[in-house]
Amino acid sequence: MLIYKQELFLTIIVFAVMTLVIFITKRAIRRFSFVKAIDVNRRKIIFNLSYLLIYITGGSFLAIIWGVDHRQFALFISSILAVLGVGFFAQWSILSNLTASVILFFSHPMRIGDRIRVLDKDFEWTGKVIDITGFYLFMKTDDERDITLPTSLVMQKGIEILKTENSHIKESEANQY
Repeated sequence: MLIYKQELFLTIIVFAVMTLVIFITKRAIRRFSFVKAIDVNRRKIIFNLSYLLIYITGGSFLAIIWGVDHRQFALFISSILAVLGVGFFAQWSILSNLTASVILFFSHPMRIGDRIRVLDKDFEWTGKVIDITGFYLFMKTDDERDITLPTSLVMQKGIEILKTENSHIKESEANQY
């Protein structure tokens, strides 16, 4: 007879549920990214973050199923979080850039390909958004310069989305649906 029969059965159930959740999450993200016209690179970031959340949740359930001592597990997790906290405190600008990227990614109407103006009193940065990554916004200015701006700077300065020649076409296409 198997000694850990119940634990093995529950482990198989956890893996089956995780597989199902990953499948459903993939479909939902693909549909959402199609409706919101999200770039492929951004979609990959969303996939990776959702996988990380699913794996952490599944690992926590497996730890509970296999009887890991809760006090030792909590001590282990708090130690990891303390190390990460010290690391992020030492590099707060990295954390602020990541946070600004998430904000720009999910809640700002600016898209790749839009013409924007960064509102800064010292510099005149007007041009087309080429890419938005986890840390930087890349743009090509009207005088053909390639500018790389930290996303936290873009959030601090603010941006103005300018009308383009094709904006009336986009609006008429949007009205068709």
